[in-house]
Amino acid sequence: MTGRTEETLSYEQARDELIEVVRRLEAGGSSLEESLALWERGEELAKVCRRWLEGARARLDAALAEEGAEGAEAER
Repeated sequence: MTGRTEETLSYEQARDELIEVVRRLEAGGSSLEESLALWERGEELAKVCRRWLEGARARLDAALAEEGAEGAEAER
């Protein structure tokens, strides 16, 4: 775990670190305390990924709405 703050992670960085956290949890062999720390980090990383995806979705929706509005004006 890198411990980088959420604000500095790109989607790809957060996703890759989340994959590593899941791999480590699935492998087992960690103490309860280590497993809890991994779980908490995984939750933080999932939130980062979710925010990036929600932002991308909002940008896509805005672009599609703008395109639709321009198309409707062209038909007039």
